[in-house]
Amino acid sequence: MVKEKLKPGQDQKELTDNEKELILFNDEVNTFEFVIDTLIEVCGHDPFQAEQCALTAHFNGKCGVKSGTFHELKPVYDEMINRQLTVSIS
Repeated sequence: MVKEKLKPGQDQKELTDNEKELILFNDEVNTFEFVIDTLIEVCGHDPFQAEQCALTAHFNGKCGVKSGTFHELKPVYDEMINRQLTVSIS
């Protein structure tokens, strides 16, 4: 991830306030293989990271799978919704 440079008068908290997280929620519909493949294709995860996220979502109910600004996450969110996964940006 590329760090943003601070503008004069801007503190670090302002930058982290703009940072959002894409949350994947567990469901009883999609297979592990489908979720893992989607995380690899859409989020750019490597296979190990995708598997860990799928397992975390399964056992904990949710998992943060990607972070960035709202505008960076929106296309990823839209594609995951198109693939019938349950996600949110928070």
